Amino acid sequence: MNTKHAQYMLTILQEGSITAAAKKLYVSQPSLSQMVKLVENNLGMPIFNRNTDPITLTYAGQKYIEAARQILTINNNLQKEINEIHNEEYGTIRLGIPVQRAMQVLPYVMPKFIQKYPLVNIEILEHGSATIESLVLEGAVDFACLTTHPRHEELEYILVETEELVLLTGPNSNIAKRIPAGTPIDITEAKDEMFVNIKDGHSVRKTQDMLFIRKNMHPKILFETISIEVAKRTAVACNAVMICPQNYIEMTPELLPHCVMYPLVDIERKRHFYICHRKDRYLTKYMKDFILMLTEQKDPFIP
Repeated sequence: MNTKHAQYMLTILQEGSITAAAKKLYVSQPSLSQMVKLVENNLGMPIFNRNTDPITLTYAGQKYIEAARQILTINNNLQKEINEIHNEEYGTIRLGIPVQRAMQVLPYVMPKFIQKYPLVNIEILEHGSATIESLVLEGAVDFACLTTHPRHEELEYILVETEELVLLTGPNSNIAKRIPAGTPIDITEAKDEMFVNIKDGHSVRKTQDMLFIRKNMHPKILFETISIEVAKRTAVACNAVMICPQNYIEMTPELLPHCVMYPLVDIERKRHFYICHRKDRYLTKYMKDFILMLTEQKDPFIP
């Protein structure tokens, strides 16, 4: 298998079409289509279902992509090992991380890391935890900071911190007028409140959706945002409500006097923050040190 062809085929799958992949790869669409035909002819079977949007894999294509990922991982690991042998002070880390988590983590770890490894580049890919976990599986990032539950055998999960979800609102919301702050509540107490939602791709949204289904709730939605920072500030300002990790609220002390928080009962309130990488991913010394800097302190997020 030609590694360049394998990478191009993975890009087509990730982008959803040959046209979109050609733009990302800076090649012409006809030449990319010819490459696909060449690979399929060599394989003896079609790899892509071209009558779907986005493009999907045939069964043979699934096997090809599975093998392609393994080969690219082996090739990437070998290159990293060779580079590390030459000089462990040079390299690149591709880090997947949600924006809010980056605000919490990077101000702590980056000063220490760049002092020790000034010649290592950090490439940040910012998405929600669910999206980032997929990027780790695909090998698109070296490792990631995310909130999840261990569920993939191919991944190594390193626990960093345990969090708690609470219901956040402003002091003049209906629920704040009815129930004293800090009272443990069932989410149905907020069924008539206006919710601010985090968009799909975040673990908070997944937990919230499962909770709404279980409680048969259909609350009004003020708006959706990818940013927990935007959501929590707007929910408090508008006396709306949102489900939010408590430690993310405590990160903004200027907001605390204006917040009302309620622990949620009948919910898996503990969230687990992990550093996650593929088990077959070769970790260089500087990658291992980056992970260690996140895990070695009892309270690692105080600079």
